Amino acid sequence: MAPVFAAFALLVSAIAALGDATARDSQASACAQFAPDDIPGVTVTAATYFPAYARVDITNIFSSINTTDLPAFCRVELKVTTNATAGSFANTEVWLPDAWTGRTLTIGNGGFGGGVTVADLGGIAVPQGFVGISTNTGHNSTVLDGSWAGPHNDNAIVDWGWRAIHLSVVAGKEVASQYYDQTPKKSYYAGCSTGGRQGLKEIQMFPDSFDGILVGAPANFMTHHEAWAAHMSLNVLPVTSSRFIPESVWINVIAPEVMCQCDALDGLSDGIINDPRVCSFRPEVLTCTPGQDTSTCLTGDQINALHRIYADYYEADQTYIFGGYQPGGEKLYARGLVGAAPFPLLQDWFRFFVTNDTQWTPDQFNASLITLSEQVNPGQADAISPNLTAFAGAPHNGKVLHYVGWADQLISAGYSVHYYETVHAFAQENSTLAIDDFYRLFPVPGMTHCVVCFFPHASGGQAANAFGAVSQPAPLSLDAEHNIIAAMVRWVEDGVAPSQIVGVKYNNDLPSNGIAFTRPICKYPTTVRYQGGDPNSASSFVCG
Repeated sequence: MAPVFAAFALLVSAIAALGDATARDSQASACAQFAPDDIPGVTVTAATYFPAYARVDITNIFSSINTTDLPAFCRVELKVTTNATAGSFANTEVWLPDAWTGRTLTIGNGGFGGGVTVADLGGIAVPQGFVGISTNTGHNSTVLDGSWAGPHNDNAIVDWGWRAIHLSVVAGKEVASQYYDQTPKKSYYAGCSTGGRQGLKEIQMFPDSFDGILVGAPANFMTHHEAWAAHMSLNVLPVTSSRFIPESVWINVIAPEVMCQCDALDGLSDGIINDPRVCSFRPEVLTCTPGQDTSTCLTGDQINALHRIYADYYEADQTYIFGGYQPGGEKLYARGLVGAAPFPLLQDWFRFFVTNDTQWTPDQFNASLITLSEQVNPGQADAISPNLTAFAGAPHNGKVLHYVGWADQLISAGYSVHYYETVHAFAQENSTLAIDDFYRLFPVPGMTHCVVCFFPHASGGQAANAFGAVSQPAPLSLDAEHNIIAAMVRWVEDGVAPSQIVGVKYNNDLPSNGIAFTRPICKYPTTVRYQGGDPNSASSFVCG
């Protein structure tokens, strides 16, 4: 009878294969012929079907992907009108997986970048069953180029500030509804830096857009952040000044001393400062003695500059401007805001967004430009309202997960704590909402700005910097213990709030190079502490 059973098994296999092929052809046809009913201001410009494991090779000025690892999906490209009178529009893409979970995930951008974030549409959204939505925010540019905003291109700035994201979210949800003939059950968001700002801006203006947002190192106080960036640069510039600190001194002199003073405070000397708040770094011990080689020590002017770099920035009337650098990221700080040249993003901000003076240079910065920035608030980009009650309160019950690297070289981790605490205070004083029920902050020891993808000259730091967020290597697992997006979904849909996420550090930040260590990332204000055992295993640490 064995041959009969074998023949039957082959027949069943052939029928299944035929069914799969039929289903695939049906999906491909549905994608190619997709023509949604009228969506105001939205035109479909292309619809392309990618079978499972097909080559997906897409590049724009901001983002790229080249892989054969994705499940089947339909890529729908849209032209979304942002201002009919001005004739402005945004390019938006909606990636619709065959194996849809009923959820959408909008992906944010970074810096001044104008381009659909295809890397994370393919790296995060589609593989996890989300409909992925992303936009170029109404222009095409690299992450550091803000020249498109000038002169006086206010309409484009508003698109970048909030309008293109919002209209793309609305359009993307409607495309999903019509493509699947089913309304999305939940809508989520993920972004870092400008992407973090975009997420916070959306829930402040349109609290029903998302059920949960994941924001990393948000640049949501642009009117103050770029002033702080100028202030930081001027602490050490020009390079001919006595206060300038060369990169070699940051790496070979300051960084080792910071670790000497603070690394072991958490119970383990591992090159990571788990909680910089308990580190009272004293740079005076590095003061040059008479005749000492200045490449191995610090002058008095350099020490004064360091104190300003690590301090929060206040104006003369004690108005808070922004947080300072945190001890622990010194090996990269000279490639952030205190290097040999001003960070280019700050120069374009003041040139094209604030002053409309294309000859402006950072050495012209003064405190009056903070006031001017606040008055102009280019593109209404600031997203600093502490009032999230419309988003977080009943009946919407939205959730915020916020992460930041303690060693961030571009946006102070201290500012993330500051914003979180303003939301905390507002909720406590003006509502019955408990902060832990809707907003949780996860500072990541040793992690730099958004890890590696937005700013490729940087590194992810000595940190467990892969935990499922945008612009990161793949997490160790897609479960809610290791993948912060899955943790967000579980919190929104099952009511299980995360108190920690297990991150992984890969050798050279490449999963193919193997695991260096795993580590818990703890909910603020708790911090990770070593309790003994294998220092490379997350099980050897606790949050407390």
